[in-house]
Amino acid sequence: MSETSVRTGLRDITREAVRARIAAVAVARFDRDGFDAVTVEQIAAEVGISARSFHRYFPAKEDTVIGDPRRHRGVLADALRERPADEPVWESLREAFAGMMVRADEDPEYGRRSVRVMTSTPSLRARNLEKHLAWADVLTPLVVDRLRGSDQPELRAAVLVQAALGCFDVAIDRWSVTDEDAPTLLRRTFDTLASAV
Repeated sequence: MSETSVRTGLRDITREAVRARIAAVAVARFDRDGFDAVTVEQIAAEVGISARSFHRYFPAKEDTVIGDPRRHRGVLADALRERPADEPVWESLREAFAGMMVRADEDPEYGRRSVRVMTSTPSLRARNLEKHLAWADVLTPLVVDRLRGSDQPELRAAVLVQAALGCFDVAIDRWSVTDEDAPTLLRRTFDTLASAV
């Protein structure tokens, strides 16, 4: 490994650590004081950086909570691709999303705060919808491929993906105010819908 690649790797690690610190401070302040009441300058001061430096890590205040709307879509798509081809599509979607919930349980305090802030702030709910659209863009064609040969695979795929996103939202919203295990709760939301139709 070259010295340049070691330096680049360390720089990336440091950058991610700073991003994580800024996000943690921001989300804690938003949860305590309300999203609209907290300024970029206040977050930057608490972290020990300038507002200009803040914007090098996050283009907008909303990004500290939501981040890049395309975030995790590759992970989600890969999780769906890895499911057995003969597995029912709804089960495959459920397990792909359950993997996302495992990540939520890695730092539950931060995750719960983020969800509470997101659901209480109109601009963040809009960004969350953006994120869902990005996820749907990548998931829907994968589901269409699994439904080839069935009646109206494009329509069915779009409906299934949107229903899965709805189940995901219900699960994270409930998880943010309970002590329930995130993946178990997610599976229960999917199974509740499946049993109701």
